[in-house]
Amino acid sequence: MSSMWLSALVLAVLSLSMVNADDPYRFYTWTVTYGNASPLGVPQQVILINGRFPGPQLDVVTNDNIILNLINKLDEPFLLTWNGIKQRKNSWQDGVLGTNCPIPPNSNYTYKFQTKDQIGTYNYFPSTKMHRAAGGYGAINVYSRPRIPVPYPTPDGDFTLLVGDWFKTGHKQLQGILDSGLSLPSPNGVLINGQTHSYFTGDQGKTYKFRISNMGLSTSINFRIQGHKMKLVECEGSHPQQNMYESLDVHVGQSVSVLVTLNQTPKDYNMVVSTRFSRPVLKATAVLHYSNSRTPASGMPADPNYQYHGSMEQARTFRWNLTANAARPNPQGSFHYGTITPKRTIVLANSAVLINGKRRYAVNGVSYVNADTPLKLADYFNIAGVFSTNTIQDMPSGGVNTVATSVVTTNLHDFIEVVFQNNENKMQSWHLDGYDFWVVG
Repeated sequence: MSSMWLSALVLAVLSLSMVNADDPYRFYTWTVTYGNASPLGVPQQVILINGRFPGPQLDVVTNDNIILNLINKLDEPFLLTWNGIKQRKNSWQDGVLGTNCPIPPNSNYTYKFQTKDQIGTYNYFPSTKMHRAAGGYGAINVYSRPRIPVPYPTPDGDFTLLVGDWFKTGHKQLQGILDSGLSLPSPNGVLINGQTHSYFTGDQGKTYKFRISNMGLSTSINFRIQGHKMKLVECEGSHPQQNMYESLDVHVGQSVSVLVTLNQTPKDYNMVVSTRFSRPVLKATAVLHYSNSRTPASGMPADPNYQYHGSMEQARTFRWNLTANAARPNPQGSFHYGTITPKRTIVLANSAVLINGKRRYAVNGVSYVNADTPLKLADYFNIAGVFSTNTIQDMPSGGVNTVATSVVTTNLHDFIEVVFQNNENKMQSWHLDGYDFWVVG
């Protein structure tokens, strides 16, 4: 065989292998059970995944395919949602009642999704009933492939902190409180990775990434490290301008990543997670231990001296770095945002209203009720009567409050301006799963 034909054959084989090549697959089997733990010093029932609270950490690489078989051993239907994973062309894997059927007791469901074109700090948690108040949550850390640089040097280490409020009251009791039309009670404490006290070790002079997710139910938290400043480098998979902070407010459902350089005198330093806008202020602590330290931690970092307005001002400093790469080798800023004319403006006003004598939470006067059929299935198979598309109006009207399985429809490729209007006297966090948003005000 001539060298020309041999070269052509090799090229053909290489081309075929590249066409058939697939991104890596990662396989998991998780079993969800009840267990006993004492996060706040009082024994209580918690939800375990593979016997762990919090659940296992998913460390994956962008574009990995996840095949995860979830076995539900609880006495109630159960679902996990993958917070912030975009589920591109795959929204029925999102893990909420609007897209998935719940997993019945003693049954299983296999999630199949891809961390397509994403890099960053995410998490998963139960989306059914009040299961999240009992645990069942964990971290998802999506790392970049070597060919896709991130806009900061590779840190010398990586710490994940799942923080948030915690209740001594069981999740079924909390569900009963809400079902009776009452508001949730105040939380009893704050946890860091399922504990009130944690320990992290690093080497002097090195820089570490801290991945912080607020896994709580209702309370904003503040994170700070004694004697150290934090450089913000990521928010839910987006790369912001890299501002420095002495303390950071992290609101419910939010995930951020910061770089911290251990550039202080070698000793131990206290880290604090505390509730915001609550009375009393609840705290959990951790120790940042220099590996060459022989001095225990003493003193605490100062509490933040700003309230709602200051927290909002801080949030406004979280701005996209439009020159940074995204998960693919292209800039985050793909559009000329200042020249976009929105096709539609939707004003969403939240409220706590009385409907049939019970306190319910509503958007533009409509309080959502779950349908027996997942909305995605009803939409796909054109099943009538499952949801309504005309109950939530584009503007709050101040009319009669009602309940409905309500859906807001938009058109593919349209630019929509969404305005959130908080009519309550508490901080509100809005969760828009799987999307990047350009905050304009």
